Amino acid sequence: MSSKSTFTIRLEPIGTVLTVTRGTPLRDVLFEQGVEFPCGGNGRCRGCRVRVLQGSASLNDTQRERLSLDEIANGWRLACQMEPDSDLVIELRQWDIPILANDAEFAFTPREGLGIAVDVGTTTLVAQLLDLSTGHVLGVRSALNPQAQHGADVMSRVELAVTTDGARLLTRLIRGEVGGMIRSLLDGTPAGVGNLRKVTVVGNTVMHHLFCGVDLEPLSHYPFEPVNDGEMVFSPGDLDWDVVQTASIHFLPCLGGFVGSDVLAGVMATGLAESRELVGLVDLGTNGEIVIGNRDRMLCASTAAGPAFEGARISTGMRASTGAIFSVQERDGEPFVHVIGDVPPIGICGSGLVDAVAAGLDLGRILPSGRLARGLEEFRLAPSVVLTQTDIRQLQLAKGAISAGIRILLAQWGAEPGDLTRLYLAGAFGNYINRASARRIGLLDYDPEIIVPMGNTALLGAKLALFSEDGDAAGYQNVRNRTEHVSLNTDPAFQDTYVEEMLFPPE
Repeated sequence: MSSKSTFTIRLEPIGTVLTVTRGTPLRDVLFEQGVEFPCGGNGRCRGCRVRVLQGSASLNDTQRERLSLDEIANGWRLACQMEPDSDLVIELRQWDIPILANDAEFAFTPREGLGIAVDVGTTTLVAQLLDLSTGHVLGVRSALNPQAQHGADVMSRVELAVTTDGARLLTRLIRGEVGGMIRSLLDGTPAGVGNLRKVTVVGNTVMHHLFCGVDLEPLSHYPFEPVNDGEMVFSPGDLDWDVVQTASIHFLPCLGGFVGSDVLAGVMATGLAESRELVGLVDLGTNGEIVIGNRDRMLCASTAAGPAFEGARISTGMRASTGAIFSVQERDGEPFVHVIGDVPPIGICGSGLVDAVAAGLDLGRILPSGRLARGLEEFRLAPSVVLTQTDIRQLQLAKGAISAGIRILLAQWGAEPGDLTRLYLAGAFGNYINRASARRIGLLDYDPEIIVPMGNTALLGAKLALFSEDGDAAGYQNVRNRTEHVSLNTDPAFQDTYVEEMLFPPE
C-alpha cells in the first residue's frame, strides 16, 4: 500500500484526471463525473460498477457479495464501496444524460421583467430564463440533481430524509444547486432587460417536500398521503439566494399523493383541462403518474412502477447514454441492436428494454407469461448484454402497474379504453419509447396514432405558470382544484387488474 497522502485518478475513456486525498470515498468524487449511485451508495445494487485498469482499490465483503469472482478478477468494483490505495486508472460508463428542455411556443399575456421556470427532476434539473414581455427564452441551464448521490429513486431519498439530519442535507443540496443555476442565468443576462420578478418551480411530491422543507415522514408509510402539498412561496432570502430580493419563488402545488406539480404542469402544457374529448397524460417513471379527463372532469393517480423504465434493477441496465442499447429489432431470426454513440454495447436502457422484450416475444424466446422459452436461462442481445428472467419480471411489474392504473382510472371515469382520443407521454422515456413495442408488450395497448410524445411538459407548464394569475381558467390553482386524486390501492379491482396486466399479449 502506498504511503502517499494524495492520489491521482484518471478516468477512461474521457481522460479526466482527479486528485483525491487518502481515505476519500470514490463516491464523493465520481458522482460529478456522471457515475450513478442508484441505492444511495449503500452497496445494495451494482449500478455504480467501475473497472480498475491500473492501481489498487479496496475490496470489501459487500463487493464480494455483489460481484462475481470473474468480475473481481477482471478489475470490476463498486464505486460506492471504494477508497483508493494508490494512483488509479478507472474505466467508467460516462453518463451522457439527455436533459430535455422545451422550446415550444405558447400563448401568454405580456408582463414586465424576467421570469425563470425550473423543472426539479429526480435525476436532472433544468431552468429557463424568460423575458416576460416577449416570452423569449434568454438562457438555459441544466445540471444533475445533487441529491442523486444519495439514491437514484425518490424512495431512497425518503428513507434518508426520515433519518437524523437527512432531510436538512437533501434540502440544502437542492436549494443550493437551483440557486446556483438561477444566479448563473442572471449573470449572463444582457444589461437593461429587466429585473427578476418571479420563479416557478415544479417537481414530484418528494422534490416538492425536500425543496420546501416539508416533513416527508407521512410519505414513508401507508397510506402515503402528504400533510402539506400545496403551493409554497418563498423570498430569495428564505432560500439563501443571492438574487434581487423583490422576486418571489413559487413551488407549484401537487395534485395529490405522489402526483406532483410536474404533472400539474403537464396538464397545463397539454391543454388537457380544456379538452372537449377524453384524453390522458402519462409520465412513465419510477412512480408512474396518470391523468385521465377533459374540461368536465379530471382524475389522477400514481402507481409504483419501479425503476425498470430507467434501466435500474436490470442486470445490465443503465441510463440512456453512450454504450446503451436503445433500440432492438428482429432481423433474420435474431435480435439486432442499436447503441447510443455507435460504440460496443455495455448495457441497455429503458427504451431498449421495451424493444428487447417485444422482439423476444416475436422471436418466441419469451412467452406471454413472461417466462423464457425453450429452457433458456437468458436472452442474449450482445456478447456482454443479456436479459435474465428477473429482468423480464421487473419490466412486467412496471408495465403491469402503468396499464392497470390507466384501466382503473378509465373505469372510475366511466369510460372504456377505446374512448381515449389522445394519450400524451411526458418526460424523456416517453419521448424515446417505440410506440409499436410499447403496444406489443401491452404497456400502451392503444393505436400508436393516438399516442403523442410531448417531451418536457413539466418545464413548459412551469413557463405557463409564470404568466398565471389566481382566477385564470387555465391557471394552475384552477387546474388543481378541478382534479380529483384517486388512491389506486383502495380500488377493489386494482390487484386483480394488476396481475392481469403483468401478462404480455399473445402474438
